[in-house]
Amino acid sequence: MDKKYEIIIYGATGFTGQICCKYLRDNYSDLVWAMAGRSATKLDQIKSEFNLDCDILVADGGDLDALKSLASQTKVVLSTAGPFARYGSLLVQACVEEGAHYTDITGENHWVRGLIDKHHEEAASKGIRIIPSCGYDSIPSDIGAFFTVSQFNKPVSRVDVYHQAQGGASGGTTETIFTMDGVGKEMRDPFVLNPEHTVSDEQREKSKDSIKVEQVDGLEGWAGVGVMAVANTRVVRRSAALMEQNQKPYGNNFTFGEHGLFATKRTARLASLGLVIGFLVLSTPLKHLVRPFLPKPGEGPTQETQDNGWFRATFVATSEDNERKICSMYGSGDPGYKSTAKLVCESALALARSNELPGGQEYGGVLTSAVGLGDVLVERLKKAEIEFKVLS
Repeated sequence: MDKKYEIIIYGATGFTGQICCKYLRDNYSDLVWAMAGRSATKLDQIKSEFNLDCDILVADGGDLDALKSLASQTKVVLSTAGPFARYGSLLVQACVEEGAHYTDITGENHWVRGLIDKHHEEAASKGIRIIPSCGYDSIPSDIGAFFTVSQFNKPVSRVDVYHQAQGGASGGTTETIFTMDGVGKEMRDPFVLNPEHTVSDEQREKSKDSIKVEQVDGLEGWAGVGVMAVANTRVVRRSAALMEQNQKPYGNNFTFGEHGLFATKRTARLASLGLVIGFLVLSTPLKHLVRPFLPKPGEGPTQETQDNGWFRATFVATSEDNERKICSMYGSGDPGYKSTAKLVCESALALARSNELPGGQEYGGVLTSAVGLGDVLVERLKKAEIEFKVLS
């Protein structure tokens, strides 16, 4: 079916949505796209302010008919309108019903679990790719692990990633945290996104969330708690399970871990302790006491902070016969916003423009970046100056 647009950005007036609009404007002048959201006035303002050459569509996140009309006109919907558990469910439903691929920047695994339960089978039967978590959550972990495993021509037993980053925070991320009441148990399940019957006892034993502070052979610095490990690890484990179902397994009983990487033991201990305390506060009513001190929706880091930010993910992998490789993925630009916009826009472009996606044209479902985009996305990111390296 021919579609009017290649991509529609939904949530275009939000902080990250605006950065996505500028990214497409600056890098893809030939793209046929539209911006969408709830407020025509705000959309007009952004279009004028940024001198955008695109159409405007208005659709409320609670209006299924309007969302279906939107989805029917495009190859891909790129959503930055979070919290996704609040604003995203009907949009995904509209995409599945109207035959549009979908991608977003969510880190809300409890919501993605619901998408899998509701839409995976229908999307798979229609060849529609629903690919959440294509921002800093969780592409560096997921595509980085995929790239690292691809450097071996044999089964890999374990990959650990060690994250370093510099950037700022936005009100949208804060708001997401405050919508996640009552989902603690689900979030703690290391395999919450896995298909049924895809987890062995050995995998479960080796996949507990780590709070250890330790040195890592071959890396400078100390490993500690990873800021978004609780989100990213679940995505990578779904990738590994789906790869196995597709007869392209990472390895027998493959396991994955995620950590922060810090300059000194003391920094690692302090940062890890702070993160653990932060997680505990945010899982109790105490979080409402700190809310007034955090950024509000629509607020985010300054342009200088965005430009000076960066992320690096270093992967340590071991094959089943104990060969060890270290790989890295590096991007300049604030990870949560400038890099996130690049990552999700390139994911949407891969869906809109590639005829060589993994699994062929008929493959679909609620997927991950590694399974649904794979090498196509790796090559797009390289061209967009995201660096992939084999270090040893």
